[in-house]
Amino acid sequence: LGKVYFHRLVIPVSVVISNLIAFAIQLGIFLVVMAIYLFSGVPLRVTNWVLLTPVLLVMLAGYALGAGIIVCAMTTRYRDLNYVVTFGVQLLMYLTPVIYPVSAVPVRYQWAAGLNPLTPIFEGFRLGFLGVGTATLGQLGLSFALMLAVLTAGIMLFTRVERTFLDTV
Repeated sequence: LGKVYFHRLVIPVSVVISNLIAFAIQLGIFLVVMAIYLFSGVPLRVTNWVLLTPVLLVMLAGYALGAGIIVCAMTTRYRDLNYVVTFGVQLLMYLTPVIYPVSAVPVRYQWAAGLNPLTPIFEGFRLGFLGVGTATLGQLGLSFALMLAVLTAGIMLFTRVERTFLDTV
């Protein structure tokens, strides 16, 4: 890293882009499976929210990049943070409605599911491709604003810590 100068932010951005390429391949397979179901006579309820797929992808990539560069900047100094992050990502996976809809959460706890900024994104995917979901444009806008805040904070922290990367690595 010290021999040739390049902007260090290229590394986390390249990871996000490579994962977006993998997601594009998986989305293509998903669309083929949906087409097979459609031609088999299974009724599909695709809604206009499917048009927001690029926006939802950009939001997911923004959250991933923002959180990733925050963790990257912090773990250069605090090595044991890797263990906390691993546990936190697993916990976030269960708290985010990926495999279950928000409607499956008991009514008295749905407010807690609404606090997760990733909830409107996954509910938007569910609403677009499956026709069921609880996302609103207001929730999506709030999630987008929070994504911009996380991304901005991550870039600011990363550029501040970037000067000392070689000393701590």
